[in-house]
Amino acid sequence: MKGLATVAAALVAGALAGLPAAADPANPWAQATTPAPGPARAIGGTSAGCVQGAEELAMDGPGFQLVRPSRRRGFGHPRLIQTIRDLGARVHDAGLGVLMIADLGQPRGGPAPTGHKSHQTGLDVDIWYTFPAAAARRPLSRRARETVEPPSLVDARRQRVTRDLTPRVRAVLELAAGDARVARIFVNPMIKQALCAHAGADRAWLRKLRPWWGHDSHFHIRLECPPDSPTCVPQEALPEGDGCAELAWWLDEKTAADRAKGRARYREGIGGLPELPAECAALVAPPG
Repeated sequence: MKGLATVAAALVAGALAGLPAAADPANPWAQATTPAPGPARAIGGTSAGCVQGAEELAMDGPGFQLVRPSRRRGFGHPRLIQTIRDLGARVHDAGLGVLMIADLGQPRGGPAPTGHKSHQTGLDVDIWYTFPAAAARRPLSRRARETVEPPSLVDARRQRVTRDLTPRVRAVLELAAGDARVARIFVNPMIKQALCAHAGADRAWLRKLRPWWGHDSHFHIRLECPPDSPTCVPQEALPEGDGCAELAWWLDEKTAADRAKGRARYREGIGGLPELPAECAALVAPPG
């Protein structure tokens, strides 16, 4: 197999199983409307992989509401779906309001045409730091879910966090980090810096908070590879400690040029079609 190049050529000959007849073969993953049948498996790496047997997150549940449903990125490995449900319930029981759930992944995972380089194996989800006041009273309307915008927790001009970084945000992040299924949580470097500065004696949970570009209005949870997925490729193990000392590279003016190069390399992969495992090609291959 030659990855997606082979798949794209095959698509010219016929429609994909589970895809609309007018699907664009340039990115079959973005056109899938149903999960790939079979047992749940996360396949490959988070930036070059796919998912079989995904589940779709409900629009609403105890402690959470899905936003941007028109994007059709509410799918994930069943382990991710259960993790979101569990976190929502804990947030609700703790009186911490509502989780606004943004992108998970596409029905069969794989590379998305916009927005993400990762989210390919059904193990990633974006969650807003905040929630609209109306969402605490009742589920948002479909229109509101498509139009409401989360605030940034970072004042880029003043290079500091805003008042929206509340104790509630800290509590939600600590709950998420305490879940053994969670491998890491991506946050804006300035947000982690603020959390490090005001952390108490228990700092172990900060280890899972990893600085990354963006992530000023939402945090990004990534799960460990599930036991049912032997071909899932894990990321490297997190270094020891709370990770607060690592923030110098992200925030020091002396490393600004290196950061700019790193960000450019990262952005180059967004919307691309990476070489995927051969197992992924089978998930979008035409029948027969």
